[in-house]
Amino acid sequence: QVQLVESGGGLVQAGGSLRLSCAASGSMFGINTMAWYRQAPGKQRDLVASMTIPGNTKYADSVKGRFTISGDSAKNTVYLQMNSLKPEDTAVYYCNLLYRDALGNGRTSWGQGTQVTVSS
Repeated sequence: QVQLVESGGGLVQAGGSLRLSCAASGSMFGINTMAWYRQAPGKQRDLVASMTIPGNTKYADSVKGRFTISGDSAKNTVYLQMNSLKPEDTAVYYCNLLYRDALGNGRTSWGQGTQVTVSS
């Protein structure tokens, strides 16, 4: 079982920046993709950014040019640098990991979520 621990959320004014971190621990035999999703109240959970191994990235149109996903393979940690934040970025942000277990099966794991609130 893989555990994901997120940190870095909080309250920030519009135009400000935050950096989210997600540290993975547990038994993994290969990581396929690390990603960030977000869910605003009353809305579905949407993909914000993803990064495959060895490093192809994808972003939602709404965050392109403002958010950057990056990873530290030595620490099994993925980051989301969020700049020029807008009130509409307010949501709970979730880390997601796609990995292979000891049998080579594909698995997924979710973090507990971290709240990001952007005030106008």
